[in-house]
Amino acid sequence: MSTLHLGQVISFDGSPFDLGPDAAWYERRGAILVEDGQILSVDRADALRAAHPSADIVDHGDRLILPGFVDAHAHYPQTAIIASWGKRLIDWLNHYTFPEEMRFGDPAHAEEIAARYLDLLLAHGTTSVCTFCTIHPASVEAIFAAAEARGMRIFAGKTCMDRDTAPEELRDTAQSAYDDSRALLQRWHGKGRAGYVITPRFSPTSTPEQLEALGALWAEHPGCLMQTHLSEQTDEIAWVKSLYPEARDYLDTYEAHGLLGAGGLYGHAIHLEPRERDRLKEARGALVHCPTSNTFIGSGLFDMGGLTKEGQIVGLATDTGGGSSFSMLRTMAAAYEVAQLRHRPLHPSELLWLATQGSAGALRADHRIGNLAPGMEADFTVLDLASTPAIAQRAARAGDIWEALFPTIMMGDDRAIVATYVAGRQAYPAA
Repeated sequence: MSTLHLGQVISFDGSPFDLGPDAAWYERRGAILVEDGQILSVDRADALRAAHPSADIVDHGDRLILPGFVDAHAHYPQTAIIASWGKRLIDWLNHYTFPEEMRFGDPAHAEEIAARYLDLLLAHGTTSVCTFCTIHPASVEAIFAAAEARGMRIFAGKTCMDRDTAPEELRDTAQSAYDDSRALLQRWHGKGRAGYVITPRFSPTSTPEQLEALGALWAEHPGCLMQTHLSEQTDEIAWVKSLYPEARDYLDTYEAHGLLGAGGLYGHAIHLEPRERDRLKEARGALVHCPTSNTFIGSGLFDMGGLTKEGQIVGLATDTGGGSSFSMLRTMAAAYEVAQLRHRPLHPSELLWLATQGSAGALRADHRIGNLAPGMEADFTVLDLASTPAIAQRAARAGDIWEALFPTIMMGDDRAIVATYVAGRQAYPAA
């Protein structure tokens, strides 16, 4: 049976960074027609009701139907240490992250956190995520299995670290990183809605030999994504220079080992050199903005205006648990605040696009997720634009949909999420 979901509807016909707010299609009384996990049509509600009189009806009233949020960079093993106090990146890794990741040698712990994490995402309207795991293959198995049970499209990979800058308990080798990653890739990539991501944590925790091995693996499987970190903090960049004195810059530590290209995801990318910006654009690598993390850990201000103007591919992400929220609404709000400090305020249409189609494009999956359009997978969220008294009183004065949505972006949280649908099935609240 097909199902018609009625409500306010926003979808995108292009990027608002190129076309402005007119890139979005909005219908005050719209509908999406869903069947077998896919969207068949998006139109005015009365037109679709007339064309499909036998379809089941789910009427969401004045609520807003949006594409499910897409989180392009996260660390699900850090779920339990989110909002840990007072450290910059390197200290934060040593004090909080690495001790927590050691616990994922226990498959039962990995399964518990994977389930908890994905349920938190669904409660916040996020239907797809690209996440780092730990060095333990069981951590990868756990998140893919949990996503499969929920029907979610997910991207994930074993984090690889073989340099003595990481604790001994969290180190693999160049060969085992290749072998484990290859075995996991062969087991999970393309199975259902799973995509494997080759995952060197970042240059400071990998030897050149490991980067070379993972670059070779990516060359053998170019249909996979590759994710890592780039130029998050200035002291991190100095660290990279000390470890790779022959490199032209931070990006060159990846480029020299076959880890720069289309399908590459470079988290943070705040302090980029001109050469790095040029090469990232030429190679069609994607930059992933993690604003709550960047402000929480004191990393710096991402140049959204300059990077999008020069044609870079950009996605948006929570960076759990360096990021301080599981919510893409809060992440959009932080992106707005960072952009204000860069003197280039982002329009609500740009913020919403970044959290949906923009992030899906960074993951090379915007033909499947991140939008409401015929042929897309039916991942969507239903948003209450008056979820709290403070938001409701501001939205009541709105002159258009963007003024009505913006208070929820800036002040909204999981209370604004009425329902989350994955492949057409209600995943939150549990049916």
